[in-house]
Amino acid sequence: MAQDPEMEKLDITDELIAERRSEVPGETPEDMHPLSRKIVGNIDVFSNWIGKITCFMLLPVMFSMVYEVVARKLFIAPTDWAYDTSRMFAGAMFMMGAGYALMRGVHIRADFLFRTWTPVNQARVDTVLYLLFYFPAMLFFFWISAEYTYKSWITWERSMDTALMAPLAPARTAMPLGALFLLVQGIAELLRCRYQLDDRWRNWLDKFLPLYLIVIVAIFLETFFPNLLPLGNVLETGFKGAFGISATMIGAVMIAVMLAAIFVGFPISFTLIFLGFVFGAWGFGGKMVFYLQTLQFNSVMLEQTLAAVPLFVFMGILMEQAGLMERLFTSVQLMLSRTRGALYLAVLFVSTIFAAATGIVGASVTILGIMAAKTMNRSGYNVRLAAGTITAGGTLGILIPPSIMLVVMGPVLEVPVIDLFAAAIIPGIMLATLYAGYAMVRCWLDPSLGPILSPEEQPETSKYYWLESLLVIGSILMFFTLMVMGVSGSLQGLFPLSSLIIPSGWAAFMLGTSKWVEKNRPAGFFFSDLWYEFFMGLVPPAALVAFALGSILFGWATPTEGAACGAFGALLLTILYGRFTIDGLYQALIKTLEISVLIMFLVAASNFFGSVFSRLGTPTLLTEFLLSWDMSTTMILIIIMGMIFLLGWPLEWVPIVLIIIPILIPVLIELDVNLIWFGILVAVNLQTAWLSPPVALSAYFLKGVVPEWDLKDIYIGMMQFMVIQLIGLILIFSFPQIALWLPTLLYGN
Repeated sequence: MAQDPEMEKLDITDELIAERRSEVPGETPEDMHPLSRKIVGNIDVFSNWIGKITCFMLLPVMFSMVYEVVARKLFIAPTDWAYDTSRMFAGAMFMMGAGYALMRGVHIRADFLFRTWTPVNQARVDTVLYLLFYFPAMLFFFWISAEYTYKSWITWERSMDTALMAPLAPARTAMPLGALFLLVQGIAELLRCRYQLDDRWRNWLDKFLPLYLIVIVAIFLETFFPNLLPLGNVLETGFKGAFGISATMIGAVMIAVMLAAIFVGFPISFTLIFLGFVFGAWGFGGKMVFYLQTLQFNSVMLEQTLAAVPLFVFMGILMEQAGLMERLFTSVQLMLSRTRGALYLAVLFVSTIFAAATGIVGASVTILGIMAAKTMNRSGYNVRLAAGTITAGGTLGILIPPSIMLVVMGPVLEVPVIDLFAAAIIPGIMLATLYAGYAMVRCWLDPSLGPILSPEEQPETSKYYWLESLLVIGSILMFFTLMVMGVSGSLQGLFPLSSLIIPSGWAAFMLGTSKWVEKNRPAGFFFSDLWYEFFMGLVPPAALVAFALGSILFGWATPTEGAACGAFGALLLTILYGRFTIDGLYQALIKTLEISVLIMFLVAASNFFGSVFSRLGTPTLLTEFLLSWDMSTTMILIIIMGMIFLLGWPLEWVPIVLIIIPILIPVLIELDVNLIWFGILVAVNLQTAWLSPPVALSAYFLKGVVPEWDLKDIYIGMMQFMVIQLIGLILIFSFPQIALWLPTLLYGN
């Protein structure tokens, strides 16, 4: 490459973020109206400080869970406070950080159309939708959540599902505060839109705003103080059931409007909230729908499983900071230097390991592109096959546990997250194997696609290189086997702390043996220096992931506890590898906040939208409609998979999992479809969509760090692996036991 990006300055955590702002908070255009500039700048600075403070709420979530695991497992002294502490801080974090996320531009949009418009047209659309969607929804949410929180303070309401019976008021306070911060930041966003407008639209907006404020205040007073205005409670009695349409048909209209509205490009969360308000008020009354939203947001805030989302995100970001991915790739490419297509295998091996560590597609594709592309170009590797390998390997993070998407999908499907984790392991390994097999067969048929590395790039090894490989890889596999046995309890009871001492003893034996061989070199045999790099690049991240995932799969810890232990372990790794800094920790926390808010706020908004949809009774109508087609279950599933694949082009996985999948669940239940198997099919399907031109973002991530590769070649390379991905999807569809065998083995039927 002409110029390598600086890894520490490269933002690689935003594949879900459509419009992240790069300017410094408080920075405004010099030609903006002076009053607008002052208001926007001050609000941005305020929101930025809220984000800086809020991001540190993740630390008590992590430490409380780690303390709980240690206290329960080592001292048989479980706490009665860690569960409530973790879920309340995690819930408060995403609510309090929502205004900051809006200021940074990280609330997710379906922007594949929006981004093609001129700035003036974007501003026009945003202006109309802020006035129509955003401010009414946030104002009503603020008022109802404030009332709800006030009552919990007055009555000192406590949780009924834990031994601690913790007071709920402190955590619930985050709802009205979050809504207030969103309202305030919304003013700044509207003024930004005003600045982008042409003179005609700007004059129209200035004249319209006073009337708009009067109408909003009138609707607000009529809803919550109906005796103050002589409007006859129009919202409750006049709007409900208007036009004589049944509730189920209102729900059908609601879905159609939703699909059209989200493609306009306004942040999806706020679109769903507003549509839930409007269609809920139309179908069953205004006040009920307002309270329904507050209850849904409160439910998401107190859902402890979802607290694993920011912890897994934090773990992935810290693993990137530790620099282990680059170290592992370098050692693997040297280890396979005498093999044709070695760099393809190195990319896929590293991407599989780090898919479990990061789960962030943009991060994996970007780092792999930086590490591998330069060497591939210098070694004469085929650009198309190289691009396909990098992008396909990067997408494994969607599927391989602990996948963030599976954590979110578990509550949606109402199946245990650990079942989804277990079900995803074999399909993930199968896909990585199919990728590697395809690349190796291509290199066998045409050696020019992946030449052997030049002699000067090959490492110094002993004449018994095969024995080196066998001993090192075998020893590492034995180490991980002992670790898994320790976590699962198979080594427990042999002697005190046997589950910890035996794996540690094997590691010490490996180290001692390597030191002796290095000193004595029996019969000229020695271990090359590349094995040390391989060990140090592979074992720490793989051991951390194995511990975090194994503790979850074997029931030693809940998903949130396992995520916390993984995040804490990643923090220790950054310290041990000398990559820890206070600024690095803060950057990891603030990026975690941004990604967590865009996911969790959309979870809450889609839950509210879905609850309105269910209350209208339309899922029953939809189920009856699909079943009336008189088609087999297989054919209906094929249609559903095709629809999800097509939606995966313009939409990210978050809205598909949170909006589309809940609509289909009643149909799946009626057809007696195994929801764990279905969840894995969706995950593999969405992974396929990441490789599908022309919308697939993986191509743009790779093009950004390897500008000399033509986008056409990247697309062609991706499409080769998309075909392999489709073959994998067909195999899982045709043979469900590929996904269901392991969870059945671990947990029974």
